[in-house]
Amino acid sequence: MRAARYTAGVIGLISATGLASLPVQAEIGWPEKDELKFGFIKLTDMAPLAIAYEKGYFEDEGLYVTLEAQANWKVLLDGVIDGQLDGAHMLAGQPLAATIGFGTEAHIVTPFSMDLNGNGITVSNSVWEQMKPNVPKRGDGRPEHPISAEALKPVVEDYRQKGKPFKMGMVFPVSTHNYELRYWLAAGGLHPGYYAPHKGDTSGTLEADVLLSVTPPPQMPSTLEAGTIYGYCVGEPWNQQAVFKGIGVPVITDYEIWKNNPEKVFGMASAFTEQYPNTTVRVVKALIRAARWLDENDNANREEAVEILSRPYYVGADYDVIANSMTGTFEYEKGDKREIPDFNVFFRYNATYPYYSDAVWYLTQMRRWGQISEYKSDDWYMQVAKKVYRPDIYRQAAEALIAEGVMTADEFPDFARESGFRAPQTEFIDGITFDGTRPNAYLEQFPIGMKGEDRI
Repeated sequence: MRAARYTAGVIGLISATGLASLPVQAEIGWPEKDELKFGFIKLTDMAPLAIAYEKGYFEDEGLYVTLEAQANWKVLLDGVIDGQLDGAHMLAGQPLAATIGFGTEAHIVTPFSMDLNGNGITVSNSVWEQMKPNVPKRGDGRPEHPISAEALKPVVEDYRQKGKPFKMGMVFPVSTHNYELRYWLAAGGLHPGYYAPHKGDTSGTLEADVLLSVTPPPQMPSTLEAGTIYGYCVGEPWNQQAVFKGIGVPVITDYEIWKNNPEKVFGMASAFTEQYPNTTVRVVKALIRAARWLDENDNANREEAVEILSRPYYVGADYDVIANSMTGTFEYEKGDKREIPDFNVFFRYNATYPYYSDAVWYLTQMRRWGQISEYKSDDWYMQVAKKVYRPDIYRQAAEALIAEGVMTADEFPDFARESGFRAPQTEFIDGITFDGTRPNAYLEQFPIGMKGEDRI
């Protein structure tokens, strides 16, 4: 076993591997900075970092890496901005929001997308019992999935009539979870509320039928159990934890809201990538290899990955809880376990490539819910996407891996033809098509949400 020390949630890499043992690369020089600290939140989708560390992929690049769990997403972002962290497992919306000045302003970039899918929406047992009469059933009596938020609408209306606000949790204002929960609610006719930063209102609850608030991922189950919230959207293993504890029921996965949606990214300060370009490319090389390992041979390595992630200094949840979603299944109601082989995707479907269109989707949701408070041209969306998402760095890393014979060209997009925009995507729960090259036309399709010149 690799020599390492584990203290207070920190993983320190101690290795005798030296740069002299590495193959010389004409294209990529030695790392300008070889001692690095990366942050993460205790979620299964931090897996590429853990695997790059445990399998020695960072070492292969001459990098001596420490991985450190962070208390919450704000602490993590601040760590990257002030240089305490050299990079981090981030919410995809964080580099974009920071760069456009929503919240803390800083130029953060992402040269690597960490995964697709991986989230779910869970409600309390009592809310589920109230929803069930509104949910269509299959022939075997089990609920028909995906479950629309239309089934929740009468429950919310009942709470309103009783003078009780209906409260749900998400992990951060610019998290995928916030946008996915809002998307699901709005698709079912429930308004999740607007932000109005130009008025100093960052609550996100203006005109809301459902009040959304921030709760750190590991605290979601206990907050639900305490009755502070009636449901939440979070990444794994915290939906499955609710099932194991018998306190809640996951009603839908983000795979069912938007098939193969982009999730976390690896974020770095733009200044870091400029000062240490070789280091940056080598980090991405290691992460690409880790992502490939996680998906290769039809997820054959997932059980080993679950064992690694269950260790207290990574995710720290029970093996069985993590395995419930990480190994190709997902349990809804207790005992209702179904096959979802793509619930967690780390490499296939070009999951690691930082597509501009992914960035545009997040920006449209910021505009839809008022975090971007005024109309922006299509060109503005493109410029921001290209400022933050860095497929040029990714391409350098991929081509180096191909040149070394570690990977093959057919494992990556065709870089000579790649535009950075996915083909229009149609597999959303509301049937609306997303074309990343036409953000304003996309926004016009939604019956609930800001568009055009709308302003609170």
